[in-house]
Amino acid sequence: METELRPNVMKRKIYQADASSDKLFMGNPAAVCPLVSWPDDELMQNIAAENNLAETAFYVKREDQYEIRWFTPAVEVDLCGHATLATAHVLLTQEGFMGDAIRFFSPRSGILTVKKQGDFLMLDFPSDIFQPIVVSDDLIRCFDVKPLAAFKGKTDFMLVFEDENQIKQMTPNLEEIAKLAGRGVIVTAKGDEVDFVARFFAPQSGINEDPVTGSADTTLIPYWCERLGKVEMTAVQLSQRRGFIKCKYLKGRVEIGGQCKLYMTGEIYVA
Repeated sequence: METELRPNVMKRKIYQADASSDKLFMGNPAAVCPLVSWPDDELMQNIAAENNLAETAFYVKREDQYEIRWFTPAVEVDLCGHATLATAHVLLTQEGFMGDAIRFFSPRSGILTVKKQGDFLMLDFPSDIFQPIVVSDDLIRCFDVKPLAAFKGKTDFMLVFEDENQIKQMTPNLEEIAKLAGRGVIVTAKGDEVDFVARFFAPQSGINEDPVTGSADTTLIPYWCERLGKVEMTAVQLSQRRGFIKCKYLKGRVEIGGQCKLYMTGEIYVA
């Protein structure tokens, strides 16, 4: 997994996979770096910045589970769904994991499990806790359409709009979004052919628009469960790359299901 080439320089495996899609060049690309021990945070942040993807996941095997952390090009984040899905796919298809259920542990988010169900990988994540807030001028300035309602979760704002077409056509004001005190902004509406649609913008975290955002679904799923009166739902994130998920609300936790396609395997050389 790690080979020393010369003093202080190591060769490490790296993978890249497209998550929440059954086709390459769709869904959300994530890098996955297997490790035998944790390096300095600065090194992981530099690797993530060099990869220049929405997320790079790093993991270390600890007995019967895998400790996992996630970095955008700019910051470490508390939770990332698509990079966890990509990591599970790498473990199952490239790293010799035997079984149908993988147990991850995040120092920031606790126990996270991923189960294989046919062609889908099902993530079991804690649901977000969010509260309604005033649709303030600061939020209105972020988009060219006024939201119907606004909410604030642990890390993100969520704005609800009238219909799917507004989500497709809206233009974000990234400068105004970057001023908000949060990781980013989820925009959502009831879907035409699926239960709900969404997009996610996080310029303050180094991601102007994220193609597919599993952590945002921890807010979206409980909201739309209550709004639609449905426990099991389907959703599409309407980014340019698009991503499809099937999901379920589990009372305090959510189940997020997606497919994954391996794009690349390689090696990196770092101090």
